[in-house]
Amino acid sequence: MNTSLIVLEIAVVLLGLGVLLADLWLPAERRRALGLAAAFGVMMVLCYSFRLDASVPQFAFGQSYVFDALALFFKRFFLFAAVLVLVMSVEFSDSFHGGASEFYALVLFALAGMMFAASAGGFVLLFVSLELITVTFYVLVSFQRHRAQSLEAGVKYLILGALSSGFLVYGIALVFGAGGTMDFAQLQQKLAANHELAHKPILLAGLLLVLVGLGFKIAAFPFQIWAPDVYQGAPAPTTAFLAVGSKAAGIVLLLRLLQGAVPDVAQHWEKLLMVMSGVTILYGSLCAIPQRGLKRLLGYSSIASAGYLLLGFAAMSRAGSVAILYYLGGYLFTVLAAFAVLCVVLRQADSDDISALAGLGQRSPLLAAALTMAMVSLAGIPPLAGFFGKFLLLKAVVEAGADNPAFYWLLAVALVGVVISLYYCFGVIRAIYWSKNTADTSAIEISMPLRASLYACIAGMLYLGLFPRAAVDAAALAVNVLKL
Repeated sequence: MNTSLIVLEIAVVLLGLGVLLADLWLPAERRRALGLAAAFGVMMVLCYSFRLDASVPQFAFGQSYVFDALALFFKRFFLFAAVLVLVMSVEFSDSFHGGASEFYALVLFALAGMMFAASAGGFVLLFVSLELITVTFYVLVSFQRHRAQSLEAGVKYLILGALSSGFLVYGIALVFGAGGTMDFAQLQQKLAANHELAHKPILLAGLLLVLVGLGFKIAAFPFQIWAPDVYQGAPAPTTAFLAVGSKAAGIVLLLRLLQGAVPDVAQHWEKLLMVMSGVTILYGSLCAIPQRGLKRLLGYSSIASAGYLLLGFAAMSRAGSVAILYYLGGYLFTVLAAFAVLCVVLRQADSDDISALAGLGQRSPLLAAALTMAMVSLAGIPPLAGFFGKFLLLKAVVEAGADNPAFYWLLAVALVGVVISLYYCFGVIRAIYWSKNTADTSAIEISMPLRASLYACIAGMLYLGLFPRAAVDAAALAVNVLKL
């Protein structure tokens, strides 16, 4: 057992406990700085991660915990996301009626769960890491207890999250009963040695139930019903972390399961994954059209993004997996830029209606530019990261179409989704620059930490879109550990 492999997770947990302890002694007026201190601490952990070598997979706690290139890729992804979310939380802390330090600590504990999920080598750590993420988000979603919408979102997330956990646990039990192991590597070896095992109804039923539980995390159809209401009611930093961190945790677990543990079974789920992907794209895109609330619109956009990510799973190829990781990298900068702007806009206005963006181009050119670029990237327009991410996913689908022409129908559905996204994304841009329904023309002040976060997101969207080679190479290195 090599416990030194979990040094990053230990550092994050200790940082969370340190924030809680510091809250006991600091005066109330100085507790706001704890969020910035936590963000700095996470940044130091992120910098330290570049000293770690993941070229050779290493294991801890038997084979339950694996430290490899894929795990390190996602750990850095989660750490960077947490830094920006903590900066947003500091900006948003005035909206909390007390308990801001607890909010920062819960973000760190959720981060620890995501990092453990990246290294899940079996069903035990898969379940434990998901529950650590989910339980912390139960509190984070309903943190604004004085708002009925926040409480409603928390209750909905609690009920549906508990339901998905039930499916997940029952599915794990069935897989263990059929395969006799909880480790992904051992399960893959048993399936390779005994092809009849891959057709056992109990094993297939168990894997499908696990897929249901993970489908809830990424908000894929038909497990997406929680997303719009929860995105709307939760505090903006929580919604940002849900949209990026929780979704990416579900994606890395799906990669570990479908392309690491049971690739022989997943190859027979091609049609299922294609249907899930196509319907998820259309559902998210079409439902986003009539939305007037920004957070709700981003919620439906997140559902559509889950559909695009499922394109890579449906292709079941190395190119598809590389595209998934690259798309997530661009999605990180895109979504966090949008929610960073919302944190400031929601602080200025009591509503998240699109009309609240009226005059933003005159009041704050930086906020307007960041949100505009985020919307352009979400729509998949060059030269930003969102375009190249969707291009790689669609390219993987086209390559898969050489063996199965049904993929061309999936390609058509995805292109329809892209066209629809142009409409609702440019509706936001129109409100920023061309809406005249505003009486407030005062300049919006932006703190230096948030300003730095916005510049980082803008730079990330541009860099990944204009110079994608380095990110594609990093993604290709990470997916080499999968059984493709």
